[in-house]
Amino acid sequence: MESKGLMGGFYKITEWIMRISGSNLLWLVCSLPFLFFAFVAFLMPGADADFTRLNLWIMAILAPFTFFPATSALFSVVRKWVMGEADVSIIKTYFKGYKENYKQSMLGGIFYTLLTVIMVVDYEMYMKQFNNLQFIGIVILVFLVLLLVSLFHFFSMVAHYYLKVTQLIKNAILLTILKPFRMLSTVICTGVLVFLTIRFPWLIFFGLASLTALVAFFNFYAAYNKVQEKVEKMRAAEDSGNEGSTDADDDESPLELPSGGEKEKD
Repeated sequence: MESKGLMGGFYKITEWIMRISGSNLLWLVCSLPFLFFAFVAFLMPGADADFTRLNLWIMAILAPFTFFPATSALFSVVRKWVMGEADVSIIKTYFKGYKENYKQSMLGGIFYTLLTVIMVVDYEMYMKQFNNLQFIGIVILVFLVLLLVSLFHFFSMVAHYYLKVTQLIKNAILLTILKPFRMLSTVICTGVLVFLTIRFPWLIFFGLASLTALVAFFNFYAAYNKVQEKVEKMRAAEDSGNEGSTDADDDESPLELPSGGEKEKD
């Protein structure tokens, strides 16, 4: 019996290794054009500044059409795991998510990429050309970090809800602000994974992206469920005519939450 239990545990571990590495490899393949130029820009030895800058511009052009759809598809896979459906087909779930979410993730990717480029250019301008206005550059940097961190929530919501792109972006940014501790947890875990990948480069092929997405969606799902629960209680109180339900707005009220599960994906 002990041997059977031990072998059963070993089988589950190997099964999860296959799931994580398989989804990670799918993401790598579908993100390959973007990742190739990222490699050239950051890891190519002897590259000068102009060459690096050219590759960064190419990355910016490719990101909405490759990186964003591939990442939203990866989040569709880890979403199933977090919601207790671990036995789904990784390939089928990944490409279903890729197809269903392509337009939303592409449009969101265009927004995020354009805004990131604008903020990076503004930051460099204020920090290098306007010595008396460097505080503006620092403010821009803070907003840039907030924008990039909100991507974790954006991909999670693209995978989880049928919402307009404007709603997805708005909710992603607001949820990042309203639930900073959950987001901080995601950022810290991502930082640890990146550190381990630097020490053990093979992780980039077998786990970095999938584990990051898994942590990000887990934290999103926990935070978003709490927000939705509070808002549903407020709506129920308003529907029943409870006068106390119209107190000062809760901090989650700016979020455009779908009611119940009507816009939740399969």
